[in-house]
Amino acid sequence: MSTRAQQYDAQVLRREQLSPHLVRLTLGVDGFVSTGVPDEWVGLVVPGQFQVRYYTVRSCGSGELVLDVVVHEVGLVTEWASRDVVGDSVVVTEPKGSFALPADAEWLMLVGDLTAMPAMARISETVDLPTRIWAEVRDDLAGYVPDAAHVTWIDAPAEGTSRLADVVAELDWPEGPGYFWMAGESAPMRAIRKHLMRDRKLPASAYDVMGYWRAASARQPRAVDPGPIYREGKAQGLSDEEIWARYDSAPEEHQARS
Repeated sequence: MSTRAQQYDAQVLRREQLSPHLVRLTLGVDGFVSTGVPDEWVGLVVPGQFQVRYYTVRSCGSGELVLDVVVHEVGLVTEWASRDVVGDSVVVTEPKGSFALPADAEWLMLVGDLTAMPAMARISETVDLPTRIWAEVRDDLAGYVPDAAHVTWIDAPAEGTSRLADVVAELDWPEGPGYFWMAGESAPMRAIRKHLMRDRKLPASAYDVMGYWRAASARQPRAVDPGPIYREGKAQGLSDEEIWARYDSAPEEHQARS
């Protein structure tokens, strides 16, 4: 974990099992200041670990920070969050976000798997635009996102696979300028970015597509914080496609995002 990042000591105040694979943790943390970016994430270090895993901030305020954590078969945070962790002390890092809605956007499209649900729910709560969501999940999360958003639920295929690239390729796009945001397993993300850039011919400012985790022999969260890679690529004059190709191939030695 970078020593330059702001860190906050926090304590788990409440734990709620939202669904078989989604756990809500409410942390008590003093001095935490949100970026206001609706897909912002924080680094989380749990007891007995030194590695960081990244989680989307579902909500925050009044000294409390809410993280909805996806739990699966294995993982640094999964094994911890699957237990009664109320009272445990953890460390969170300063928030960062990437959602950047263009000023002329007339609509919003959100696509993602279970790991993207906290961000999609918060985005749809805070953005006052006609919003459509495509969610690939195994759990019943009816009511998780605001009623104003139109949600298409997609049955998730086998663990470690995704149909989201096919879903995006078949979308009916609204007229006029808008914003497309997507997150999920990293494998299809590169193909989706190429589709948006080459087939849909969207400008880079009109979409944000991020790989939150990487499928391997066992499901693992992405071990890459996208922020530094994106900023470094821009400083080097790389195109967005070149930057995201670098992100997709980044080694697992970096900090993780789940």
